Amino acid sequence: MNGLNIGWRDALDIALVTMLFYYAMLMIRQTRAVAAIYGLLLIVAAQLSARFLGLNTLNWLLEEILGSVFLLVVIVFQRDIRQALSSLGASRLRLQGFFRKKTEDPVPGIVAAAAAYMAHHRIGALMVLERNVPLGDTAERGVQLDALPSVELLTNIFWPNSPLHDGALIISRGRVMAAGCILPLSTAVAKRDYGTRHRAALGITEESDAVVVVVSEERGVMAVAVDGKITASLDEAKLTRVLRSAMEKKL
Repeated sequence: MNGLNIGWRDALDIALVTMLFYYAMLMIRQTRAVAAIYGLLLIVAAQLSARFLGLNTLNWLLEEILGSVFLLVVIVFQRDIRQALSSLGASRLRLQGFFRKKTEDPVPGIVAAAAAYMAHHRIGALMVLERNVPLGDTAERGVQLDALPSVELLTNIFWPNSPLHDGALIISRGRVMAAGCILPLSTAVAKRDYGTRHRAALGITEESDAVVVVVSEERGVMAVAVDGKITASLDEAKLTRVLRSAMEKKL
C-alpha cells in the first residue's frame, strides 16, 4: 500500500462499479442468463487452457469467438437487456409519482371480481395490468377501446365466441386500452407445464413489469403472473390483495 494514493473520486468510481455489478447480478440471478454466463466463462477457460498448452489452432478459434464477445452478449441477453433498460426508464416514472397523493385504485377489485365470475363459469381470460413500463406497442396490435373497466365489460370481452375473447386485454392508467392483443410466449417454461394463456402471461411479465391475471377455462381457476413467476389457485379476495399490492408498487 506504500505510495498508493486513493482520492474521493477513486472511491466513488469503485463504489459505482461495485453497485453496477451488484444490480447486474440481482437482475440475472435465477434466469436463463446465468446459464449463458457459465457458457461464456467456459469458453474463456478453454481459450486460456489452449494458450497454456500451446494448442494454436484451438486458441486462434476461441480468440476469434471471444473477439466478438460484445455482439455475443447482445444476442444472448437481448431480452434481459431490454427488460433492464425498460426498468431503468420506468424508474423516472416512480420518482415523478413519489409525492403524488395516493388514492385506492378500483381496478384490482374490478379485475378480481370479473376473473372470479369467469372462473366460476369456465370462461378463459387474459388480463394485463400495466405498471411502469408502457405497453403501447403491444396494445397497438389489438383493438383499441379506451373504456372504463367494469365487471360487465371485462366478462363480455372474454365471452365465448365473441370477436375478442381469444386475445389479451390491456388496462393502462385506469382504463381498458385495448383487447384482442397478442402477447409474446415465454420460452422459459415447457409446453407440457403450461397452456398458451399462462405462457403468454409469463412472456409479457418477462419483458415488462406488467401484472397479468389468467383464468383457465379448463379448470376454472385464477392465477396471477408477476416478474416471470406465476401464482395459481387464488380466490377473489386473495387475488384482489395481490393485485392491489402489486399495483401500489408501481409508484
